[in-house]
Amino acid sequence: MQTFMIPGTIFMSLLAGALFGVIKGGILVVFTATAGASSCYFLSKLIGRPLVCWLWPERLRYFQSEIAKRKDKLLNYMLFLRITPTLPNTFINMASPIVDIPFHIFFAATLIGLIPASYITVKAGRALGDLRSVRELYDFKTLVVLFLIGSVAVVPTILKRKRTYE
Repeated sequence: MQTFMIPGTIFMSLLAGALFGVIKGGILVVFTATAGASSCYFLSKLIGRPLVCWLWPERLRYFQSEIAKRKDKLLNYMLFLRITPTLPNTFINMASPIVDIPFHIFFAATLIGLIPASYITVKAGRALGDLRSVRELYDFKTLVVLFLIGSVAVVPTILKRKRTYE
């Protein structure tokens, strides 16, 4: 799914957690996601790079020069992008070879950077796998919290409406 940018990999991570547990499922998810991202990297290098070079050569040179300036800290930047949800992973997979991110940095950042998010989704999948009924998911405390969050979301609208009538 990662290779061809098919959405829905989070559901596979949830399923891995439910079927294999946190440790085995986490290892499976991290390694398969890294393999898929690496395949996408090379596919983008093969097809995307020539296309971008042909369509936007000046912009490409600019981004490549910016990457070259930060060559010593690329692993840190890539780890930041992988760990935080600032950019979609699909975009990172496609853009990295085009702007000259070396594969060894891409691979290391992907392998390490996917661990936190994978752990969270696999753990959630494990928890979902342990559910016996929907009642376990929506207990009284959860419903109260959801109601409070919803109320907080509505407060600005109510305050704005009250100011309009005054």
